[in-house]
Amino acid sequence: MVQLRLPENSRINRHGKVHKAPAGATHVRTFKVYRYDPSAAENPHVDTFEVDMDRCGPMVLDALIKIKNEIDPSLTFRRSCREGICGSCAMNIDGINTLACTKSCGDVKGEVKIYPLPHMPVVKDLVPDLTQFYAQYASVKPWLQSRTPAPPDRERPQAPEEQEKIDRPSACILCACCSTSCPSYWWNGDRYLGPAALLAAYRWIIDSRDDATGERLDALEDPFRLYRCHTIMNCTEACPKDLNPAKAIAEIKKMMAEREHT
Repeated sequence: MVQLRLPENSRINRHGKVHKAPAGATHVRTFKVYRYDPSAAENPHVDTFEVDMDRCGPMVLDALIKIKNEIDPSLTFRRSCREGICGSCAMNIDGINTLACTKSCGDVKGEVKIYPLPHMPVVKDLVPDLTQFYAQYASVKPWLQSRTPAPPDRERPQAPEEQEKIDRPSACILCACCSTSCPSYWWNGDRYLGPAALLAAYRWIIDSRDDATGERLDALEDPFRLYRCHTIMNCTEACPKDLNPAKAIAEIKKMMAEREHT
């Protein structure tokens, strides 16, 4: 898997502040954390925090919360559910895109290096600007499009085997780990939709209740929006929910090819 590519604010001064562990701490882990504040007119740098793990939870997010609460309140990051559901705390930890709330410090050998998601504009510290990412998701129209009226007294019926087809693609939490691990997305993120948006598109294309399959495929018929995927597979390896965006993209390409020969 291709590992860390630095964020767009890429020139880093490695000599940031060093925060030592409290005297008497015996179980100390070192965290190297990317810092960037656009209002400070300074280059990005890496701060070092020594954390007493005897007084800290086991996950990387626990350490970040402890750092913010007890050492440096200016540290900025997103977090919410702490259960691997919301996707808010996605970041690059030890060179791999993942969720800080489900990444155990024990899984990292040596220093724990924490950066924002790669090749994205940085709002501050570990917070990437996901405006374009969400706009690309919205562009695939991730909602049911049906020309037939819904039953007046119940939900639209769907057979269990049809529901199973969309079960896993529907589990995407839009954390952006997959798209920001993709070299094709790094180089062509303004035109290539990326794994997350294409997984969402696939989820609705295969939904038996949706009547816009043709229109959805037409919208993806473009040299960049879909076909810029080169099957590198980083997206599937990076997904913290064990989904398979690469397979979904391949299935869309297969549908395109079958449509051309009918």
